[in-house]
Amino acid sequence: MPMQKRLRVQVGSMIVADTTKALVLYESDHLPVYYFPMSDVREEFLLPSRTTTESPFKGVATHYSLNTGITLVEDAAWRYLDPVKGSPDLSGYMSFYWPKMTHWYEEDEEIFVHARDPFRRVDCLPSSRRVQVILDGEQVADSRRGVFLFETGHPVRHYLPISDTRLDMFAPSRYISRCPYKGISNYYHVTTPQKRHENLVWYYPEPVHEAERIKGLVCFHHELVDKILVDGVDISKEATAASDGYF
Repeated sequence: MPMQKRLRVQVGSMIVADTTKALVLYESDHLPVYYFPMSDVREEFLLPSRTTTESPFKGVATHYSLNTGITLVEDAAWRYLDPVKGSPDLSGYMSFYWPKMTHWYEEDEEIFVHARDPFRRVDCLPSSRRVQVILDGEQVADSRRGVFLFETGHPVRHYLPISDTRLDMFAPSRYISRCPYKGISNYYHVTTPQKRHENLVWYYPEPVHEAERIKGLVCFHHELVDKILVDGVDISKEATAASDGYF
């Protein structure tokens, strides 16, 4: 699928690819992947690698390292020189291993973790419904000033003002996580009279534009608390994706 956004990939201080003609490839049970036309890749940074991988749907991938003269990244990129019949023609394109790159940008906004899916929405809606969070028998949050986050394919998340929580139980964590649709999140540990719960609460100090309404608000892991009540209804046992590492 052609992309109309400007996409850039950075290694160290150097931009290694910059295009407005990328493709985004979708495969069943895989995250979307950006492919850059070779005309928009800094080919002078590419070093052929001996590494190859094979896909039954795309063919044999030839790998490349990147050497900017300042930074060397082994097996940083791949391309399909001779795609299998019936697959998308990727012969003139290259992709990069996401975690090996320093930064990725859509237009001038940094993006994280993987390519964004244009068919996924994130809606952040203020709600006056009462949200209560119970942990180890203690009420640790009670708010009517939440923002409910609705994300395609995922359960509703309830972001609450920190002033409506038991902040005296919170301790900052060094852990961070990244989401392509919301940004970089920081965490709190929560300690009740019974025990300390590591990284139970997260928040986005500077979310991406689409999630601006949750800036600074905190969210609790549904599956790790006793209950989350919304207008008195326990929703904490609803299926969530957090147990699979998605927040």
